Formats: sequence, structure tokens, C-alpha cells
Amino acid sequence: MAQMPFDEGATDPPGSPSSGGTTRAPAAVVTRELTRRFGALTAVDGLSLSVGEGEIFGLLGPNGAGKTTTIKMLTTLLPPSSGSGSVAGFEITGSSAEVRARIGYVPQLISADPGISGYENLWVFAGLYGIARSERKPRIRDALESIGLQEYADVLVRQYSGGMIRRLEIAQAMLSRPRVLFMDEPTVGLDPIAREAVWLQIEQLREKCGATVLLTTHYMEEADRLCDRLAIFHHGKVVALGSPRELKEELGRPHATLEDVFVHYAGEGMDSGGSFRDTRQTRSTSVRLR
Repeated sequence: MAQMPFDEGATDPPGSPSSGGTTRAPAAVVTRELTRRFGALTAVDGLSLSVGEGEIFGLLGPNGAGKTTTIKMLTTLLPPSSGSGSVAGFEITGSSAEVRARIGYVPQLISADPGISGYENLWVFAGLYGIARSERKPRIRDALESIGLQEYADVLVRQYSGGMIRRLEIAQAMLSRPRVLFMDEPTVGLDPIAREAVWLQIEQLREKCGATVLLTTHYMEEADRLCDRLAIFHHGKVVALGSPRELKEELGRPHATLEDVFVHYAGEGMDSGGSFRDTRQTRSTSVRLR
């Protein structure tokens, strides 16, 4: 399926025709021919997308397909080589400070400090986000309650399970009450029970806060469960775009799964599995989250 044209002022959020309704919402994330090159390598090639407010949008693809590079450009951690993009109405190149003030970011690698408590981690992040000291305690209390960790607030993070760590990192990212939350492999290395807990947390963020969530994942079950729409990357380009149901139906095969869709569009890159650095990073994160 070719990459679709889009309207910068609206996209297909939950409740759109792709999910059985007719509602349209303003775009929370827009990219226009967004491109990133590393020397002769084009990691992201002319990406044009529009993600609606309140949408959970997934980026799928083999390691090295351009997913994390896209996230880094949209969070202003990496400048684009060409093209442009906007997040929460602000350009990622000309208004990076305004973008950062309106987003949360949960990276693939662990961001919580294991040597201090969950409460102390949240206090540090509140300071980094510039939250006034008078507001920090109530925000941290609300964050701990929302992720079900209030009983473990004073426990060192090194004693947390993998699922607890990930929930804490989501709380860290949500302290500033961002309009858009970026998550890079949010459940990498977690067991099925911990993964389910994180899925519930992400769904509640959308329901309670109306947050737009843009995530990368290698878990097809996760994408099928959480995402309103998906973009499948291959060699830096989006090769398929739509809801999980639409993408499965487009294969024209009875009982097609999202795994079938992934193999159909990105199977050529499955043998490589990414670089040594990609593999080392993923395994390191998995070990630390056990």
C-alpha cells in the first residue's frame, strides 16, 4: 500500500472511518517529506504523516528501518536533513523549545535511576520539566496513584520489577502533562503480565488525559491491541499505512494476522535483524528489565 496523502488540519483518530465512526480531529503530529541522512545512508526518506489528537499511532518495521530516528527528530533530539514537521502545532526545527514543553518521551533504554526511590525519581524529573516546587508534591502524588505505585514510592527503583520500572518511566514522562507522548519500544524485555499492565496504563492515558501517543514496537500483539493506526517502515520509507483491521483486510486472505501484514511489507529486512549495536542495546534493556 502506497503512503497516503494527508490533511495537516485533520486526520483519522479513534472513531474515524477506519475504526467505524466519522469524527475527525486536528493533527497533533505532522511530518512533511521529513528526511534524515547519515552520510550515504538515508535512515528516513521523505516521511509525510498526520497523527490526530488523542490517537495511539504505531510505527512498525525491522531494526534500522527508521522508526527510532523518526522519534528522535520529532522530539527535537536529532535535526532533520530536509523536510519539516510539527508537534502540538509547533515546528520541530524553528520552535524546538515549545515542542519540548509539550511532549513526554519514554526511551527504549531505562531512564529511571535505580539508586533512588520512585518518589525521588519523579521529583528529579519534575525539576527537569521546570515544574514549580509548590506543584511537585501533588503532581507526584497523582502520578504515583495513576500508575498504582503509591505503596512503593519510597522503595529504591533497583528493587522494582521490570513492569514497575516502565510504569514509573511513563509517570515521569507524564508529569508535565504533555499533549503528545512518544514511546520507543515501551514493553521491550517485559514478561506478558508486566506488558499487559503497561498496555492498560497507555490506554488509560488516552482515556483520562486525551494524550496523543506515538510508539514504536516489534510486538504485533501490542500494535494490534493498542494502535488506532499503524505505519510500517521499510528501508526508511512508509510502505503501508492504516488501521490494523484495514491492513489485515488488504492482504485479501482469510484470518490474516498483523504478523502476516508485517512479513508482507517488511519481510525482506527480517533476516538482518538490525546492526550489532541495535541487538546489544535491545538485549541490554531486556536484561535490566527482568
